[in-house]
Amino acid sequence: MSTKSILKKSSLEFLENYLNNASPTGYESDGQKLWMDYLKPYVDTFITDTYGSAVGIINPDAPYKVVIEGHADEISWYVNYITDDGLIYVIRNGGSDHQIAPSKRVNIHTKNGIIKGVFGWPAIHTRNRSKEEVAKVDNLFIDIGCETKEQVDKMGVHVGCVITYPDEFMILNDNKFVCRAIDNRMGGFMIAEVARLLHENKIKLPFGLYITNSVQEEVGLRGAEMITKTIKPNVAIVTDVCHDSTTPMIEKKIEGDTKIGKGPVVTYAPAVQNNLRELILETAMAKEIPFQRLASSRVTGTDTDAFAYSNGGVASALISLPLRYMHTTVEMVHRDDVENVIKLIYETLLKLENEETFSYFK
Repeated sequence: MSTKSILKKSSLEFLENYLNNASPTGYESDGQKLWMDYLKPYVDTFITDTYGSAVGIINPDAPYKVVIEGHADEISWYVNYITDDGLIYVIRNGGSDHQIAPSKRVNIHTKNGIIKGVFGWPAIHTRNRSKEEVAKVDNLFIDIGCETKEQVDKMGVHVGCVITYPDEFMILNDNKFVCRAIDNRMGGFMIAEVARLLHENKIKLPFGLYITNSVQEEVGLRGAEMITKTIKPNVAIVTDVCHDSTTPMIEKKIEGDTKIGKGPVVTYAPAVQNNLRELILETAMAKEIPFQRLASSRVTGTDTDAFAYSNGGVASALISLPLRYMHTTVEMVHRDDVENVIKLIYETLLKLENEETFSYFK
């Protein structure tokens, strides 16, 4: 399977539509419906849970269960307080970056539909030069053009409404994908592409494959924590994003040395089962898929941790997509890396033996 053949025109059309759709943490269902519609021709059945995680299943009756997983949610804000003058103060929903907020346009999601607004910010002329005020959660405010709290109420905006950025998908220099929410809607896209390739290449897997798009990762891996107890998998291969540490102001001695365009990133961490990781690395080398390595001290900070430590221990591994500008509205990844993550997961599944225990004590 050549790398160039992986992403079809229809794949990229879905990707753009899927990224442009807002799926803030706790409100992922619209995005999950788009994802399930795309995945439907390639799986036998679906399961969903109470909080919105979605799983497409191939061979649902097979006793040995393999998960490939990404997370569906994106960081956002909540309306927290509305002033008498009609200005809106916020709190985070996930790890939203306060420093990028000033002068950004926003979408406030209400029962009446989307209300547009802006993060206001005082003009440079008016700011105290001797002690420049920096953006913080407690001084960020949204202006939706109202003069009173009553006008805000009338528009359907209230405490608890979720707020997202409207920034949409674009491609830079032919091969850089840019959007908000690439962390980690791209993961959901990549695992869906694995399912498509299995179907189109008429691959018959000897085990059950659970293509899992978990909710609420950005607030503590919560969706994965729930869905793994429903699936009870034997193996989990998780995909998320990691940092391109070659960009300015990132310290490689702390963050490691990983770069977009140089291939999928395979993580070493306590939650990563060594024999499963070695299978992935052996597959990469055998299939000449470029890869990078990364180490995590205690936790990976991804859904890998939730799967690994569930159900008495699940053999889990993490294949990351290197990304620039995480948790901004201009997250950037390299098309080649996207294709190679898809290829690496696909080829690893083909090498994975049914009923493999990955035991250290054989």
